[in-house]
Order: sequence, then structure tokens, then C-alpha cells
Amino acid sequence: MKRKMLFVLFVGLLFISACANSQDGTEESEQNTKEEVTMVLDWTPNTNHTGIYVAQDQGYFEEAGLDVEITLPGESGADQVVASGQAEFGISAQEQVTEARTQDIPLVSVAAVIQHNTSGFASPVDKNITSPADFVGKTYGGWGAPVESAVIDSLMKQEGASVKDVNIVNMGNTDFFTAIERDVDFAWIYYGWDGIQAELRDIDLNMLYLTDYSEKLDYYTPVITTNETMIDKNPETIKKFIGAVSKGYQYAIDNPDEAADILIEAVPDLDEELVRASQEWLSPKYQADAKQWGIQDVEVWKNYADWMYSNDLLDAELDADAAFTNEFLPKNE
Repeated sequence: MKRKMLFVLFVGLLFISACANSQDGTEESEQNTKEEVTMVLDWTPNTNHTGIYVAQDQGYFEEAGLDVEITLPGESGADQVVASGQAEFGISAQEQVTEARTQDIPLVSVAAVIQHNTSGFASPVDKNITSPADFVGKTYGGWGAPVESAVIDSLMKQEGASVKDVNIVNMGNTDFFTAIERDVDFAWIYYGWDGIQAELRDIDLNMLYLTDYSEKLDYYTPVITTNETMIDKNPETIKKFIGAVSKGYQYAIDNPDEAADILIEAVPDLDEELVRASQEWLSPKYQADAKQWGIQDVEVWKNYADWMYSNDLLDAELDADAAFTNEFLPKNE
């Protein structure tokens, strides 16, 4: 009788062990079946990217069956890596996608991170630059792109001035605050980061937003990109990725403080005070007046492309309808 009981007990233990191993194997198998994708940022992590880190932290990618690696751009930059298929997704801007498309580079924007252009020309108040006409005789610090002089000139022409009267220097890797302490009078910044940082440093700035001078300069920056091959062959992957990212940015819109915590935890080298202040300023601007986060309007793409073409920044006109798509955004119920 004892032998029978021991045998039954032994068999029971074997059964339990087998079930446990089977469950572990199933979980491991499910984990191994997650699709691996890479997201390449355009710059060091900042509050433009918060929704991506939230999607990672809150398990939205995992729920979608994705294993997402968030990486920094190398020397080649996010656009080249994504266009060549070395990464599935990247962060770019409408300007860069427009240039790429007119050069037959198969980059496509699949979501707008921020609805309106938050950039402009910033200068310390003691420089007395309160309008584009005040650029005359001043030194502009930039990064050497042709679009810079074109934008400056278009703003100055509205006030009867010309970019020819501006001293343009290349700042290289010098940051805005170092540059204005040296020999630069004004520079092109995104207020949500450098502008907020100036506030925290008690530096008073005059800020001339591009959108105050031309609706054609109210373009999408940044945007999330993929390539045409992904759209043709892996549309479901894009849909899952953008669905998860959309949840991440909606979380950041609704919970700026908690979203800031997530970004700080993910990237502890960031200035905590700057992240919190920037997130509070930027969260309402992710969606702004759009009907949902991420959506893009063909008129915005056409307006800016027309402006670029008329200012000799493009060799060909843009097929705006092919440059972006809203098809992978979650459908509003």
C-alpha cells in the first residue's frame, strides 16, 4: 500500500513538473516570437521622444508583440539608416523627408510627433532683436544648411531687409548657450528644449517663431518615418508599432509628470529639472488642435514643399501624397 502511494505521489510530481516546464516553455516561446524592430532617434533623447520611451516602459510594445530597440543615430543619421532598411523606424522632420523624396530616397512619414512647428530664432534680450529686420548687421550661428539662409531671407524680405546683411557662421557642435556668450547674436532653436532651458537659467530671450511669419513654415517637426519596403511587405508591423507609440504619446499628453519620470528613469543622464519643465510645456502640443495624435495634413506637406521649391532648396517638386501616410494610425471610434 505504501509503495502504491509513493508511486502515485511520484507520478503526480512528474506531472506537475511537466506542466511547469511546459508553461515555462510556452512563455519562453512567446517571448522569443516577439518581432524585433529598431527605432533610431534623430538626436540625444529628449521630450520629443517621450512617447516612445513611455510605450517601452508601459509595455505597449510588448502587448503589440514587438521587441523594440531604441538607438541613437550614428554618423550616417537616422534617415539613411531607415531608408536603406537597416532600421525599421526613425525620427526625422518634414524638411528632411521632403528633400529625401525629391531625390528618390524611399523615406515615408507615418506620424507627426508634434502638430505645429515650435522652432524659431532666439536671441538674448540685450541684443535688441525683436523682428527679422533687426537681423541686419547681426551674427547668426547655424549648422551650415542652405535652408537656414533661405528661411532668414524669407522673413527679412517681409520687412524690406536681406540675408546678405547678416553674418552667418557655423557653430558646429557648440551649444546655443555657449555660442551666445561668445560671438553669436541669434540662433535657430526649438523652444521646448533650449527655450525652456533658458528659462531655467534665468536667461531672457526674444523668440521669433517661424509660424508667426508664414503658414508655409508651420511644418511637421519631428516625424516618425519608415521606408517603402516596410509599407509594402510589413504593414502590420507598422500598424502595431504606431499603435503602441500612439498610446505612449497619449499617456504623455494626459500625464506629463509621470511621462517625465519615465524618460528620466530611461535616460538618467538627462537634466531632471529640464525634462520636467520641458514635458509640461510640450505635452499639450503633441496633439494640439488635431483630431488625434500623429495625424498629418497634405496641405501642410504641399505648403512647405512649395516654399522649399520656390526658394531653390529642392531640385524637383514633391509628390506630397507619397511622402506621408495616416493609414497606420489607430482608427478613432
